[in-house]
Amino acid sequence: MTADRRTLLLTGASRGIGHATVRRFSEAGWRIITSSRDEVPPECGRDANWTDHVTADLADIGGVEGFLAAVKELLAGSALHALVNNAGVSPKSPMRERLGCLNSDLAGWHEVFQLNFFTPLMLARGFAGELARAKGTIVNVTSIAGHAVHPFAGSAYSTSKAALSALTRELAVEFAPLGVRVNAVAPGEIETQMLSPETDQLIPRIPLGRLGMPADVASTIFYLCTEASSYVTGTEIFVTGGQHLF
Repeated sequence: MTADRRTLLLTGASRGIGHATVRRFSEAGWRIITSSRDEVPPECGRDANWTDHVTADLADIGGVEGFLAAVKELLAGSALHALVNNAGVSPKSPMRERLGCLNSDLAGWHEVFQLNFFTPLMLARGFAGELARAKGTIVNVTSIAGHAVHPFAGSAYSTSKAALSALTRELAVEFAPLGVRVNAVAPGEIETQMLSPETDQLIPRIPLGRLGMPADVASTIFYLCTEASSYVTGTEIFVTGGQHLF
């Protein structure tokens, strides 16, 4: 590995937005370290840039701590140029109904907030030194649901993403003296396995008239991790086809 080669650490890498993000950074020659609850499926087509995958349950505090230790060992004191907090969970009831404040289990809220909010906080704190050495970036993947009531996303998911948006702003201020930028990407209706079957009903509310693709989000994440956005921090970019305007 050359000294000027950049390193990406991405959570939630095995499908959807995570998978597309790996592909985008790999095209640019970055070294890629990833994580998910499961091993990387064969269809992901790992290449030489995708050097390491750490299987970890980041919804568990112990899993996060073990993941931090494993990645630090892989980095071996080298710099981390980008941390992308993409792993998230949006639980549904057995009947696929929206889980609100009154019809969802409180333990489920704790699990959602651990993965969607506390894990990004723990990883940002844990890799602060490695990010500072690179004058790197953090990108948190939030959601359109964190800004308005969504017909399908549950209350725990929506409020956890709203909290992650606020955390992005706080981290941007606190990490700025380290030379580290912190931003967020808020996807709308993106064609991933997380979509509800009824999502097509929302297309008339999207000005661009279509669902987004994972690559649409991945390219925005990539922009926020490069010099093209060197004066951008504390910002949340909506990748929604204009849906957030209504």
